[in-house]
Amino acid sequence: MLKKQGLNSADASSYRPISNLVVLSKLLERLVAHQLHHYLATANLLPTVQSGFRPRYSTETAVLSVLSDILLAVDRGDFAALVLLDLSAAFDTVDHDILLQRLRTSFGINHTALKWFKSYLTGRTQYVRRGSSRSTTVCLLCGVPQGSVLGPILFIMYTADLVSVIEQHRLSPHLYADDTQIYGYCPPSVVGPLLQDINKCADAVADWMSSNRLQLNADKTEFMWLSTARSQQRLPTVGPMIGSTVVAPCKAVRDLGVYIDADLTMRVHVQRTVSRCFASLRQLRSIRRSVPTSVFKSLVAALVLSRLDYCNSLLINLPASLIQRLQSVQNAAARLIFNMRRCEHITDALVSLHWIRVPERIVFKVATLTYRALHDTAPPYLVSQFTRVAAMPNRRRLRSASTNQLDVPSFRLSTVGSRAFPIAGAKVWNSLPDDVTSAPSLTTFRRQLKTHLFRRCYNID
Repeated sequence: MLKKQGLNSADASSYRPISNLVVLSKLLERLVAHQLHHYLATANLLPTVQSGFRPRYSTETAVLSVLSDILLAVDRGDFAALVLLDLSAAFDTVDHDILLQRLRTSFGINHTALKWFKSYLTGRTQYVRRGSSRSTTVCLLCGVPQGSVLGPILFIMYTADLVSVIEQHRLSPHLYADDTQIYGYCPPSVVGPLLQDINKCADAVADWMSSNRLQLNADKTEFMWLSTARSQQRLPTVGPMIGSTVVAPCKAVRDLGVYIDADLTMRVHVQRTVSRCFASLRQLRSIRRSVPTSVFKSLVAALVLSRLDYCNSLLINLPASLIQRLQSVQNAAARLIFNMRRCEHITDALVSLHWIRVPERIVFKVATLTYRALHDTAPPYLVSQFTRVAAMPNRRRLRSASTNQLDVPSFRLSTVGSRAFPIAGAKVWNSLPDDVTSAPSLTTFRRQLKTHLFRRCYNID
């Protein structure tokens, strides 16, 4: 399958190989993976900042954590730097001997369990088939099968030590499978030392990867300086050196499906989201008369609304002009479902579909993540972001101490600091009624929250 849309289909390097595995093998792998996940979580053996292929972790929680740290730093007046490392054929270059040694020494997997993993990894063969043509069969001496159940978790165990390598250089890492994010921040007067730390860290990461048979792709590694829009002209024009390649600073990068601008405005992300959604709507328009309405609603939800909702927690407190562009997509989707003209009012159609508007969809996502953080069902890096007013010694005598209110950290800029998750999440939470925030389960909370936002959105008593 193609790695990304738009790549040259005639170039073999544009494809990601997926192993065609036996179903019975995958069922057995699921049983082993379930036990392995439980063991790793109970013993707390995986790095907190590795968000790939773990229950309750996601690309959204990973990007939200990184962006919140950067927003808080920029709100203080600092400059931030973000490095997105790229690995070449990461899953295919895992050394079996090193992996088995790491399973034994770092994760305490021994005896029969270790023998099982050795049997799982070794003795595999592979060939490539295209149509009626196939290559010769070769033995696999390295790599974990892409498309397998155990492959991803084994890979993140293989690369777990990379976190400590980065932290030794006073930088912050966050990993999602083989996507490695490195970021740091400093006052504008000491940008030079920060760039030196990034260079040293990049060298250390490259050495670590080389010793572990992994290959850092300097050509696809991206780097970006971040600051407020007013401070953009003060940013350095040079980037770090990755290997022998000097990486020039970008104006926008794509991080786990989210476009981040150097001025943190999220304009590129909104623009790309709107463009892709309207492209999907144009394709759906061609089949509207051939598909039942119920099926068409499902197609719109899968191909359009899912794009609007992806990582929309990062869009909290953005200017109304940007949010309105996203709302225009939702309006167009509703008009297409009911065959409405553009001049017709859209509110009744949205109410009929029971869709809350885009601003409320963003609030819904932020509130849900906050609920999960407060009930320890979110990653630890989100759980630690909030403090209940009732738990603060200097505020226990206040009336708010008897409620579910959260402490809202102070911030300097409403265009930057207010968008960080610890601040935005607390403000959204405090705006909700007590009967919603005191819901006993996530399912109940989501149901009551949507009802509350639906009534608020359309002024329903």
